[in-house]
Amino acid sequence: MKIGILGGTFDPPHIGHLVIADQTRAQLGLDKVWFTPVGQPPHKSGSSQPHHRVAMTRLAIASNPNFEVCLLDVERPAPHYTVDLFALLQNKYLEHEFLFIIGADMLIDMPRWQRPLELLAMARIAVAHRPRYLPDLTELEQKLPGLSARIEWVDTPLTDLASHDLQRRAREGLPLRYVVTKEVSDYIQLHRLYLNSEFRIQNSEKSL
Repeated sequence: MKIGILGGTFDPPHIGHLVIADQTRAQLGLDKVWFTPVGQPPHKSGSSQPHHRVAMTRLAIASNPNFEVCLLDVERPAPHYTVDLFALLQNKYLEHEFLFIIGADMLIDMPRWQRPLELLAMARIAVAHRPRYLPDLTELEQKLPGLSARIEWVDTPLTDLASHDLQRRAREGLPLRYVVTKEVSDYIQLHRLYLNSEFRIQNSEKSL
């Protein structure tokens, strides 16, 4: 099977994630997209507990039979680098071909990731367009030789949603309807997620 891997904190998962996953599946002929919550992101701190993020992800994708949740990353020991995840995927699922689904913003940062050339050797990269991000492929190719040949571009509606902004809206009591699914919105309210004013996601110098 041809499987797309969409990783992230999913804190919370929003319609941008769902749109990118569905468009990538349709345009690249994928059999499935596996939503793969990361355990402890190396570039972020202050994330919600993994069990909350996994539960929200399950709720977000429940209506689409082409989507599944993969717990391989969230259940493995830290550090959670993408290249190590794909090594595990290849060893565990020899019968599958994996593509890594990212946004254009992440592509720009790829030279800073842990062992990016090793990752490129293991998986093709499906890149979804993002507002305000236009990767310079010439510059990226100089840093990561062979990158251009490993990219599949995906024509997606341009959504500019960010989980940290949705967390802020939840703290301020603003509605999340239509930017997350109803089930995810209900879960956030039920468990009173993001209400702590000290809840922040901080960028660090670590790489993916």
